[in-house]
Order: sequence, then structure tokens, then C-alpha cells
Amino acid sequence: MIKFGTGGWRAIIGEDFTKANIQILAKAMADKMHTEGVAHKGLVMGYDRRFLSKETVKWSCEVFAAEGIVCHFVCRSVPTPLIMSHVMKHDYPYGMMVTASHNPSLYNGIKVFTAGGRDADEVQTADIERYIANVKEEDIRRMDYRKAVEAGLVDEFYPMNEYIDDVMAKVDMDAIRAAGLRVVLDPMYGVGEKALSTILISGRCDLEVIHQEHDTLFGGKMPAPSAELLHLLRTRVMDNGYDLGLALDGDADRLGVIDDQGNYLHPNDILVLLYYYLVKYKGLRGPVVRNLSTTHRLDAIAQSFGQQCIEVPVGFKHISAGMASSGAILGGESSGGLTVAGHIRGKDGVYAASLLVEMVAVTGKKLSELMAVIRAEYGAQYMAENSYTFDADRKEGLQKRIFTDKELPDFGSYGIENVSYMDGCKVYFKNGGWVVIRFSGTEPLLRVFCEMPTQWEADGICDCVKKHFAI
Repeated sequence: MIKFGTGGWRAIIGEDFTKANIQILAKAMADKMHTEGVAHKGLVMGYDRRFLSKETVKWSCEVFAAEGIVCHFVCRSVPTPLIMSHVMKHDYPYGMMVTASHNPSLYNGIKVFTAGGRDADEVQTADIERYIANVKEEDIRRMDYRKAVEAGLVDEFYPMNEYIDDVMAKVDMDAIRAAGLRVVLDPMYGVGEKALSTILISGRCDLEVIHQEHDTLFGGKMPAPSAELLHLLRTRVMDNGYDLGLALDGDADRLGVIDDQGNYLHPNDILVLLYYYLVKYKGLRGPVVRNLSTTHRLDAIAQSFGQQCIEVPVGFKHISAGMASSGAILGGESSGGLTVAGHIRGKDGVYAASLLVEMVAVTGKKLSELMAVIRAEYGAQYMAENSYTFDADRKEGLQKRIFTDKELPDFGSYGIENVSYMDGCKVYFKNGGWVVIRFSGTEPLLRVFCEMPTQWEADGICDCVKKHFAI
């Protein structure tokens, strides 16, 4: 009933995301902390704006309190990276964030962070699932929430200023203030508005904010900063001559960008721009880490500066681990999450947005001009991203065909250089293009991502996979 994917545990509210399951997870975490001898250190919990998010923390606190574990409860909705930052800075063994990130509004979920503010990896989540399996309903004790507060077993606090100050200390606020930039922000009804607005206003930006209201239905759309969901942001930029538009997903760990010409910048473009900026303008040196579904243009830029690009499986925990082991200065993924060395060990859309604004201020170039420089130096690559639904009873058969039998479509004239099964199936073509076929870790979908020299070729490869597997 409670299974962890690449983005924690996510489930449909009222189906699997229930009070009973939430308290089972809390009991399992409490048992794990007692066994590991870290229960006396307590843990941090926060929540986003989704339906039942705040209640979920309180239900969890009732169980932790009954187990004698102090829960430091961030008592107003906050970005996920704030919780990660607090776990890291204050040396807590665990943190938990109630969020389903960019999933549709009928979902909610819980992310678990380990010491250092890291996303729980497969070893940790498998361990949590083992503890969950051993929880019996009759073993779950609860303490009334108000009594837990009075007893000091729940510590309500709000460290937003600490988080904002930490981000501002890591970007060139003086350069931003001198640039006089005009920015539109779309937090997509999520939790990122206060933090990023405060930073941009402190940077003397001329700021307009849209979709800042608390709406648990997210305006009837997914809170994902994708091209098809940012039409109003694009219109605001174009109609009013803004320098750029910024969007954050529901829990503010992912970033979407509209440039000065009204173009949507794919997360791959953002990664490419920021790595180029960090190396060329800020003089940093070090590898870059990307997951296997992210642009190979990063490889070309890294190579041009004598650096390495490291490929890891999907899941930001792999990005974090790759950065730690290689000394990389930037890590990110094509879904919009990234982090920079010296910051938290996970995705932070607020920090990424602030660094992007710094880049425009320091270079004195508009985003469209910077992208033109990148394309002139490194060429253009085009991405096709598709998520295909399938009947649940077909999953086992598809898994066998793709990963056991290692069945591949006929890609025609595109010669195959290599095939990897590190995470899903990735086919590397001789022309430098590639296609990834893998099951989603958070939803019942088959993901097919492809990067090729032309959009026509990328779309064609995805269609070839779709037809071959009849999905």
C-alpha cells in the first residue's frame, strides 16, 4: 500500500493516501529511528498547499509524540527545499515533506530526507518499506496533538527567513539590484511565491506575480511548469515587455522559464545555460551530473572546458550522490530540477530561479541572446518527451519484452552505438542522438524521451517506440 518511487511515496487522496496509512508510515519511521539510536534527535516536517497536507503532518506528529520523538513542525506551508536545507544545516537525522510535487491535485504524498538533507535513496526507502511491513495497527500509539505541543513533543516554528537569507547569500544580489530587471513570477498556486518574491523584490526587480492564491486544485491543472501550462506567463512577458518569466512547481523544487521573446526554455536549456555561466563567467571548474533522460549538450559543454559529464539513473538522489562522489559543480535533470555545489543536496527551484536572474544581470545579455550563443557554439539538439498510459494488466508483459527479452523497435537507418539498461532502456545512436524507454517511478506511465538533431527525427523515434509496443 505504501511504496516509494523516485519522488517519495505518492498516492491518490482517499484511496491509498489515508490517515491510517499516514500513521503507519509515521510509526515505521519512529521504529526505524529508535533502532538506529537517533530518536532523541527528533525530525523536521513540513507541508505544501495540497488538500490534507497540514492535517497529514499533525496526524504524523500524534504518532511521533506517542513514541517520545520530538517533531519540529514547520507550521506554515513552505517549499520542499526549505525542509532539506533545515535538515542539513541543523544536523537532523531525518526530515519529511508532505507533497506530491507536480502530480495532479487528487494526489498527495510524503518525501523522506536523510542526514545531510538528502533524498532517501533506494537502500533507505527499501528499509522504510520493511519497517512498514512490520507495523501492526494495534501497535500504533497516538498522543493528542494539542497535548503533544504542550508537552514539548511538537515544536511549531517557521524558518522561512533563514532559508531566504541562505539563498540570497549565494547569489550576487548587488548585480541583480544594478540590473533593474522586470520579472513575472508564476508559482502555479504553490508554495514558492513568498520566498522567490522576497528575493526578487530585495533585488529591486520590477515584479508581477500571477496565480499566487491558495488553490488546492491548482486552477484545474497540474502544478508543473511545462510549456503547455505556462500560456498566461508567456502572454504577460510578451504583452508587457518583461525580461523573463519564472514558474515554480507545486512544492517549488522545479523551475520553468519563459525568455524575453516569449519562448519556453526547456529544463535542458536551463541546465545548459547555468553550467555554461558557472564555468565561463564565474570561473568555476568541475564536472556536471545529469540523469540519462537529460540533454547530451551538457557533455559537449563540459568537454569544451576540459570537464566531464557524468550520467546517472533517474531520481535526484542519484544526482546528489554523483555530485558528492565527483566534485561536480552542477547537477540536474530534464524534468526541471537542479542544484549547485555548496547549496542543498537536492532540487531547489527558488535557488535555481535566483541564479538564473543573477546570470542575466551579470552577463548583461537577455536569455534569448544567451541561448543564441550556446547554439552557435555547440549546435542545437531537439527533445521529444512522451508519457504513454497502458492497461495495468499489460505492465508485466511490457517489462518482460523491454527489460528481460531486451526487445528493440526497428529504428531504420539510425545505427545503434550502444544500449544501456542502467535505468530502463537507453539506446545511443551513432549520430549522437538517443532514446530512453522507462516506467515512471511516480505514475502508471511509460516514459519515452528522445534527443536528436531535428525535432522531426526525435518525434519519429518516439512514434516508432509507441507503435512497436502498441501503447
